[in-house]
Amino acid sequence: MIDTAWPPTRAAALQRLAAVDAAAYARSRNHLEGAVTGLSPYLTHGLLSVPECLEALRLPPQHKLVYEFGWREYFRHVWVHRGEGILHSLHPGPLSDAAYAAELPQDIRRGATGVPVVDEAVRTLYARGWLHNHARLWLASYVVHARKVHWRAGADWMLAHLLDGDLGSNHLSWQWVAGTASHKPYLFDAANVARFAPPPWHSEGSAIDLERGALEALAREPRSLAAGRGVGVEEPALTNLPQEASTAEPLPGADLWLAHPWALGEAPAGTTVVALVLKEAHGQQPWSRQRWAWVQSRMAALSPRRWVVDRAGLVAALRGAARVRTLANPHISPWLPEGVQALPEPRHFPDPECCCSSFSKWWSRVSR
Repeated sequence: MIDTAWPPTRAAALQRLAAVDAAAYARSRNHLEGAVTGLSPYLTHGLLSVPECLEALRLPPQHKLVYEFGWREYFRHVWVHRGEGILHSLHPGPLSDAAYAAELPQDIRRGATGVPVVDEAVRTLYARGWLHNHARLWLASYVVHARKVHWRAGADWMLAHLLDGDLGSNHLSWQWVAGTASHKPYLFDAANVARFAPPPWHSEGSAIDLERGALEALAREPRSLAAGRGVGVEEPALTNLPQEASTAEPLPGADLWLAHPWALGEAPAGTTVVALVLKEAHGQQPWSRQRWAWVQSRMAALSPRRWVVDRAGLVAALRGAARVRTLANPHISPWLPEGVQALPEPRHFPDPECCCSSFSKWWSRVSR
């Protein structure tokens, strides 16, 4: 099932972009019912790019929305420089890694914690494949600091269910919350939820209705809040590959464009488009069936040729092609075979040669 809020088409992406109200975004972006852009699924899957969005919006450099686009490019900057290092704590957090559980508890997975903000966030995540950024921060903070679950377990779980799931943005955001990529852990309370969320999310009287000092103490001691006892909802099934089976047939002499899941924009004119799912790129990162349906729908619109292959199968299928190109993306680039020309992703901000340890350092360099 595909969420109708994000039809997987280029036309829908452009319509979303045209509807952005930057002034309203700046005023209300922190509210769950605020004027967020909803562009993230299209950005993650390559139907839009950050430079294209900023060119269309024509905003001053210090606008809040430009700043948020900056965070997206900063996370990509860190991922490109650190590679698989982002899958591990970048520096120590409030507690040692050993103090946190390696598995996400079932009451969190089911949205049955008894904390309304957490349970509403889980239900929304499953139903829509999307969460407002503020809700993502609240959920991550509860998982890591209140329940003492390692950030990596939570990040992997959330990524699997997000339509806009980007490994860099998602996992580095969880590290920022955990305090392993920031100077201090991100904490929230019931009053913060009441200010920015609608009534069903309000959590006065719940386990997270604590004073700031109590929250700080909770984050820095191994004590965990008790698990919930509710029934909750069933977690949607996950899979590493789409249900649809396909084979890769060689196309001798063709000028090929590989439209992988992170390159679903328009292909260069005159190319033969192949919709590619490379098995190695999905081996450790299962997706919800909802996300696979979205991606497969877009792929079907781009090409009747859809290949679900491993690297060796791709190498065999590309033999004899006149030229093979695609869009570079760290989700898939490590597994692309030699001979595939990976064009650089469009960037709005210049990329510093050395890895910046914080967003503020990166921003000071790229916004001069």
